[in-house]
Amino acid sequence: MKTKNAVKLLPIIGLGILISCGEKKTETTSENSKIKVNTTVAKLQPVDKVSTYTATVKADVINQITPAVPGRIEKIYVEIGDKVRQGQLLVQMESSNLQQQNTQLANLEKDYERYSALLKEGGIAQQQVDQIKTQIDVLKTVIKNIQDNTQLKSPINGTVTARNYDNGDVFAQQPILTVQQLNPLKAVINVTESYFALVKQGMSVDITLDVYGSEVFTGKVSLIYPTIDATTHTFGVEVTILNSHLRVRPGMYARVSLNLGTGESIIIPDVTIQRQPGANDKFVFTIEDGIAKYHKVELGQHLGENYEILSGLNPGDVVVTAGQTRLIDGTKVEIINH
Repeated sequence: MKTKNAVKLLPIIGLGILISCGEKKTETTSENSKIKVNTTVAKLQPVDKVSTYTATVKADVINQITPAVPGRIEKIYVEIGDKVRQGQLLVQMESSNLQQQNTQLANLEKDYERYSALLKEGGIAQQQVDQIKTQIDVLKTVIKNIQDNTQLKSPINGTVTARNYDNGDVFAQQPILTVQQLNPLKAVINVTESYFALVKQGMSVDITLDVYGSEVFTGKVSLIYPTIDATTHTFGVEVTILNSHLRVRPGMYARVSLNLGTGESIIIPDVTIQRQPGANDKFVFTIEDGIAKYHKVELGQHLGENYEILSGLNPGDVVVTAGQTRLIDGTKVEIINH
């Protein structure tokens, strides 16, 4: 009897062992389901507020040389690349009508002299002299208008950058010439909204141009746009570029750096930053109570192996530095190295 009871207990004991092993396996599986990550803490550090923006250099003033009405071009006096001065005659349009009006003016002026002499002798009324004088004044205005539209002059000191016609062509739609002022030049940059209170008119800026490598050119803030773009959360800043040696030209690609002083910023390693596929969004993961949290961030300067964070994180946030490629918002994690 004893032997039989002992044998009956064996299956029960074995079942208990299997159940116990099963429980341990379940616990291990649950533990292994957590993604292992390394982390660091977002900290405030003193940072020189230098922000760099890209822009295309533009002429400060651009004038399109065109007559008020269509007509035949008699002569163009300049070529592309010529430097011109304010008031210089650039284009002579056909002016046969001007010659007729000048002849008529000369006749009226002779009549006026004769009538004035007769008036002194009492041989003519004052009203007749006044009529002649009025005709002369009206004709002079007409001639000036004709001259303004047949003798096209440069309104600025500048350089001819385009010529679209030859002598004898009939002016249609395109400007006959383009004259641009090349000193100073300007560039318009779109600055992050968070810097709005820091940018001041007249502040100095550093400018580098791809064509000149790391050589630094000097400029200054000449205009700050008064509104913020609601879509991009940026505001326009116009920068004047001094160009006395004419080495900088319109169309060049420029990088404009604003030094906005020193302040504290959140700094995190650059390896924490991820980029949204198909978009320009940057994001990181933080850890809260063992759970991964998605945070879209706005980047500032790249400082060696770190990034300045302008928005999206708070000091003290625990940021994932390794293992983040396997995370989504809400993933359970296990911190291996902190």
